[in-house]
This record gives sequence, structure tokens and C-alpha cells, in this order.
Amino acid sequence: MELIKTNEIPVCKLCQSDDVIKYGKYKGVQRYFCRTCKSKFKADDTLFHMKTPANQVSSALNMYYEGMSIKAISRNLKQEYGNMPSTATIYEWIQKYTQYAADSIEGYKPKQVGNTWIADETVIEIDGQNVWLFDLIDDKTRYLLSTRISRSRTTKDAQILYDRAVKTAGKEPDKIITDKLASYLDVRYGKATEHIQGKPFALENNTQMIERFHETLKQRTKVMRGLKNIESAHDFINGWLVHYNYLRPHTALNDKTPAEVAGIEFPYKNWADITRHKPSKPIIIEHKPRGSLRVEPTQIGRPHKLTRMPRIDFSRSNVKDKFTGRRL
Repeated sequence: MELIKTNEIPVCKLCQSDDVIKYGKYKGVQRYFCRTCKSKFKADDTLFHMKTPANQVSSALNMYYEGMSIKAISRNLKQEYGNMPSTATIYEWIQKYTQYAADSIEGYKPKQVGNTWIADETVIEIDGQNVWLFDLIDDKTRYLLSTRISRSRTTKDAQILYDRAVKTAGKEPDKIITDKLASYLDVRYGKATEHIQGKPFALENNTQMIERFHETLKQRTKVMRGLKNIESAHDFINGWLVHYNYLRPHTALNDKTPAEVAGIEFPYKNWADITRHKPSKPIIIEHKPRGSLRVEPTQIGRPHKLTRMPRIDFSRSNVKDKFTGRRL
């Protein structure tokens, strides 16, 4: 990122304002303060309190949500930029900016959702257990209205999926297309909603859209199979929802995102925009133990055992003084 300088003071990296003053130094590096957006920054391309340039962080996030493993991302950054961050560092980037991205879409609702929705589910294995992944997508805008991850596929799961989609869209659909899963039969749809059961892949005018969508989901599934537990899967789903709906252009939508087609004016166009803006609330990175090895606590040396000596009652002692003959 190249900054335009005015009287040797750079413009703000976030809002491009020239109302900037010097703000002291940290470890010999000059810092600046923007009076317009109230942010602190350095003149180089690195993020505040981070050593890695912002373009490398955003590239790592984009590669992750496009289906690349964290180890592969580290190798790719080494080839492209000569910088090979650890997998723990990349994981912290993902946690930090995924949380901010998920927070940033609060309050944004699609305004131009179509009248035909399509639901589908797939099974993946996480930590040796089968987990079901439900999706409900709008046929017109390709907007992913709701996603649910569950260890079961009951009517309750299907109802939660549908209710979330209605809340997101702000309306009920005219048609909803599902497969022949029995769980969809007992869902409480709208009075005017027609439920069509069959194979969504074979329905007219939906084949290409569903196939493209599932090709995209394969990238998501590939990453999720490498996750350790269902809690990590929930975090990934939240980030992937932002990536798919708001940041990833679709060829079928004339290189627009589903959010743009749905009438949402989202301020960020890509992960680079997100990483250059500071989070709206403090973020705590939780370091989780890696690997499956668990070492039980051990005690080194002989265990200390307290031995109590018998109490002697000197008042009735039979021991006599050898000189006086008196009892001790």
C-alpha cells in the first residue's frame, strides 16, 4: 500500500484523511494519529501491533475460506512473499478477523430476495463423528439465507433452518424445494408457501445453480474435515457465510456478490478492506492445546508420608532417675 505524503506526514491508512499528527514512537517506529477517524497507525503497510503486512494477512484469510489448509497457506506465503508465519499465527489471524467480519454484517439484511428457496444438506466427518450441514439458498440472488450444523437431521433442525432464513429475508417464500428427507415434511411453512419435494438437482432451471453451489461447498467441506471439534466448525461457518455472501464474486451474477444482487450496500469488498479496519470491540484470542496427547500429572521421587510418633504421658512414666530414684 503506497501512501501519499503531505509535508512528510502520511495520509491516514484507513480513511485517507490528511488531518494526521505524529503520535510518538514505539520501538523506534514513528506512529501517527488521525483526527478524522480517531485511529492510530504506522506509515508502512503493517497492521497496528502486527509485524506482517496487511496484504499478506488478507491473502491468508482469502486462501483459507477458498479451501486451502493452514499449512498450505504458510507455504504459499513463503513462496509469494518470503515470509513463512507459523500455523498458530495464521490461526490467530483467522480467529481475530473472522470474529470482526461476523460482527460487521449485523444489521445488514437482503432487500431483494426471490420467491423460490432451495434447501439441501450434506454429511461430513468431524473428530470421528458424522455432522450434518444444512443450507438454505435463494434461487434468484444465490444469497445463502441460513446455515445450520448439527449432529442430527430432525424436524427441529429443519425448522430452525427455515425460521432463520425467514428472519434473514424478512418474508416467506412462494416455493421451497427440498429433497425427500422426512424432516422437511413437518416443518411449519407459511400458509402461501408451496413445499416441493424431489431431487433439487433434477428440477428445471435449478440444475446449474445447484451444481455450482455444491462445487463451492466442496471447498468449504474440505476445510471443515480438518477441524478438531464442532465448536471450531461453528466459528468457521460464521466466517464462511460472510465470505460467500459478501466478499466472493460469482460468475453467474456477472461478477457480483450475492449481497450486491440482494441490494445490500456492504462497506467492505474483500478481506483486505476488513483487515485494514480495527475491530469494533476487543477480541480475545483463546489458545487451545494442539494435538491429542494428554499427559497425566506425575509425582517425581518418593511420596512424602507423615509418620506420627506415639504420645508419651510423662505424668505416669515408669522411668526413674538413677540417682534420686524419683519417677521422671
